[in-house]
Amino acid sequence: MAHRRSWLITLVAALAAAILSATPAAADPTSAPAAPYCGITWGSQPKEIAWSGVEGTLSTVRAGKHDCFDRLVIDVRGPNRNGVSVRYESPLWTPDGTPVYLRGGASLYIGVPASAFDTETGELVFAPANPTELVDVTGWRTFRQVSHLGGHLLYNEFGLGVRARLPFRVIALDLDSGGTRLVIDVAHAW
Repeated sequence: MAHRRSWLITLVAALAAAILSATPAAADPTSAPAAPYCGITWGSQPKEIAWSGVEGTLSTVRAGKHDCFDRLVIDVRGPNRNGVSVRYESPLWTPDGTPVYLRGGASLYIGVPASAFDTETGELVFAPANPTELVDVTGWRTFRQVSHLGGHLLYNEFGLGVRARLPFRVIALDLDSGGTRLVIDVAHAW
């Protein structure tokens, strides 16, 4: 009988140890929270950047893949005006009020105070062949679609379809050429 009791106590102790070791550390209120993905702490709230100066002209739109995020770059020749705006929005809208639904689980609206026309000659210089597919992002980890929604004389709007509502950041860089580079990075995960 003593042998059975000893065996039962050993079994109960082993089961208790197994259960405790299987409990995730996050359930322990004294453990540290998980580190953010790639150290990214950007969040997903709207972002505004003020640029100053006279209006610029849209030049190029391109994208790149990075280890922790996908990047969209919009280049503007010449200085830019105030009011770059980037935010999650669904649906997106063209300037004439038509709803736009992009591929992906979420869409970023990108408003850029820049003209599609050369400010000196009045010539149309930003006229993409396929506005709904500005950049081929097929198979990318986060980006699903890049679209030019349209614009007005001094303001153009873009849509960025992404896999889900993920953290993003917006950076405006002054270029030596006098232009501005707008950078939108969207993280691969939280």
